[in-house]
Amino acid sequence: MIRIPNPPSAAATVVAVTLAFAAGAASADPSQTYGPPMPSTVTVTGQASASVPTDRLQAWLRAEVDNADPAVAASAVNAAMAKALARIKSVSAVKPTTSGYSTQQITEKGKPAHWRVAQSLTLDSADFAAMATLVGKLQDNDGLLVGGMSFSLSTDARRRAEESLTLEAIRSWQERAQRAAQGLGFAQWRPGHVTVQTGDIARPFPMVRAQASMLGAAPVPLEPGSVDVTVTVTGDAILGDPVSPR
Repeated sequence: MIRIPNPPSAAATVVAVTLAFAAGAASADPSQTYGPPMPSTVTVTGQASASVPTDRLQAWLRAEVDNADPAVAASAVNAAMAKALARIKSVSAVKPTTSGYSTQQITEKGKPAHWRVAQSLTLDSADFAAMATLVGKLQDNDGLLVGGMSFSLSTDARRRAEESLTLEAIRSWQERAQRAAQGLGFAQWRPGHVTVQTGDIARPFPMVRAQASMLGAAPVPLEPGSVDVTVTVTGDAILGDPVSPR
C-alpha cells in the first residue's frame, strides 16, 4: 500500500513564502535598493531687454445724449454714431469698433427724471497724425466725447523684439551657467529643464483724457512712448565632474 503524504496547508505555504522573501531581502545588496545618486544642479537666470517704441494708438469715444424721452435720446445717439462711422470710414488707416450701448434713467433731487443713452466707440491706428486729426473732427463736428487715448505695442512689433531678445537671453543664461559651474568647482555642465518667459513694462508717457478744453482743438496733441520688452531664461545647469585638485 502506497501512502501519499498530506499536502502542506495554505497557512504553511504562506509562511514559507514569507520567510523566503524575508531571507532574500536580508541577503540582498543594500545598494541595489536605491537608484543612482542625483546629479548636482544649479539654477541660474539670464535676461535680455530692449526699449521698443510704441507703434499703435487707441482712442475711446462715446456718443451720449440726455432726454426726457428715451426714444428721442436713442435716435440722437444712433444718428451721431452713424455720422461718426461714415467719417471714420473715409480714413482707411483707422479701424473702428463699436461697443457698450446703454440706456439709463437719471434721477436727481428736485428735477424731473430723464434718460441717458450712450454708445462707445474704439479707434485703433498706426498713423498717429491721421488719428489725431480724426479725433478732433469727431469731437468738433460729430459731438462725440473722448474718454481717453493711449499708445501700445503691436503684436508683430512685440514678436520681432522677443525673437531677437530670446537668443540674447539664452546666451546670457549659458554664460551664467558656465560661471556658476566654474565657481562651484565643476569642470563640465549641461542644460537641464529650462524655461523662456517674455513680458513688457510700459514706460510712463502722457495719456490724453477727455477735457472741456479739448473741444475745438484739432489735432489733439499726442506724444508716443516706448515699452521695455524683456525675455527671461531660467533653468537648471546639471553639473558634471568636479575639477581634480592639483
